[in-house]
Amino acid sequence: MEEMTTMTEVITALRKDGYVEDFNLQQNCMQCRNGHFSVFHDEFVIDKVYRFEGDSDPADEATVYAISCPKYGIKGILVNGAGIYTDELTDEMLESLKRNPNP
Repeated sequence: MEEMTTMTEVITALRKDGYVEDFNLQQNCMQCRNGHFSVFHDEFVIDKVYRFEGDSDPADEATVYAISCPKYGIKGILVNGAGIYTDELTDEMLESLKRNPNP
């Protein structure tokens, strides 16, 4: 398998692997499908995590999470910035999610 070095490459590969939803965090859940579908922290697992560091600017740092929800049969992506641009709610919500031991 070819090594992926950019966030675009990772997101493209995840989309091909079925991670088609774009997750957005709300105060107590994640939403997808333009806000029409909500899933709570105990219904998701994090399957894969990819971290990207900026060459010279910490604002370019980000983490891409491949997330699945077996209960509803959906898979999607959540992107979290890093450094001072990190959304504190995102980190808080991610801490409550389970990491899948068999991605």
